[in-house]
Amino acid sequence: MANVTRRRRSLSRVDAKEAVDLATAQTYSENVFLFLPNLIGYTRIVLAALSLHFMSYHPIYCTIAYSVSCLLDAVDGQVARARGETSKFGAVLDMVTDRCTTSCLLCYLGIAYPNYAIIFQFLITLDFSSHYMHMNSSLITGSVSHKKVTSDVSRILYAYYNNPLTLFLVCFGNELFFVALYLVKWTHTPLPIDLGWAPLLGHSLQGLTYAQAVAIVTAPVCFLKNVINMVQLWKAAKVMVGVDLAERANARREKLLKQ
Repeated sequence: MANVTRRRRSLSRVDAKEAVDLATAQTYSENVFLFLPNLIGYTRIVLAALSLHFMSYHPIYCTIAYSVSCLLDAVDGQVARARGETSKFGAVLDMVTDRCTTSCLLCYLGIAYPNYAIIFQFLITLDFSSHYMHMNSSLITGSVSHKKVTSDVSRILYAYYNNPLTLFLVCFGNELFFVALYLVKWTHTPLPIDLGWAPLLGHSLQGLTYAQAVAIVTAPVCFLKNVINMVQLWKAAKVMVGVDLAERANARREKLLKQ
């Protein structure tokens, strides 16, 4: 825990009033609000809002707007690194947009599938709590990003966050599962495939729609994503408790030195 303490003390602190003044006085040439990746983030918010507007009565427009908003999530980070425009504001904007967009869709699914509403409520709670705890644990340990997870903290989170392809596929598959559940309520065209020949499941899968097929294929990815969320929540809790223990030990040590 000594390394944690040293990292925290090495951080440069900016007073909140000073930060507000700097943000107010920033010039057009160095305006973080107008960084291209952040403009992409604002576009994602507009598209997410449009998808919510169309969600209850126009599934095609809703799906297009929602899908483009989610896919842009894979673009803004690359743009930020390519242009040297990475920012704390952009990282938080990106995470908040992800959480809110997915949660709004899950709220609708809770209405569309009332018997499973408690499951969707649990997924919203797990998603928000795990990312909130993880973000705070990253801040108090001095990490430059919530995605900077070392293998000695968690092999699962390290494999998830440090491989861009894995991160994209898991997030994409998770969102695709929820979109497929949404489309199940709107699509009724069966797959043009005769599955009667398949043993065991062939008869039960007969008449399967496109949306149902996509939901079945992506369900394991959704399960994996939420296992990762649970690991993230637990590891973040342990990190924060460890920091508490280190600070309490330091406080006792300082108290003894003063005596």
